[in-house]
Amino acid sequence: MKLFIDTWGWLALGDRRDPAHQRVKKFLRAFDSRGGLAYTTDYVLDETITRLFMLVPFPIAKGYVERTIWEAVATGHLRLERITPERFAKAWTLRKRYHDKPEISFTDLTSFVIMEELRLREALTADAHFEYVGLGFTRVP
Repeated sequence: MKLFIDTWGWLALGDRRDPAHQRVKKFLRAFDSRGGLAYTTDYVLDETITRLFMLVPFPIAKGYVERTIWEAVATGHLRLERITPERFAKAWTLRKRYHDKPEISFTDLTSFVIMEELRLREALTADAHFEYVGLGFTRVP
């Protein structure tokens, strides 16, 4: 079982005031207990960290990033994929392909590249763009 975690998933998990917090937390616990492996990207974490520090007090944001995200990477529960120049070029190709969909962020396009490359089909996100592009992705929970 493999799962891509998008910015929305990280923010819902990191902000206890988020309406989806408990649902996301429960979903990820069940996913982890079944031995699932989660993936995210440096671009997604860039968005996450930027937004999280705007949403919650500094000590909470810092603790969440260090104890949840970095610890998951260190223990192998989370694979952090880097957007290499080759991956960036593929995302740029997608940007041109989806020229009629300017609302899709470049970060989302890089996520689509990773998901296709690693054959990930499920994304922890509320972002409809993951299904909207017709690449076979499904949103969870």
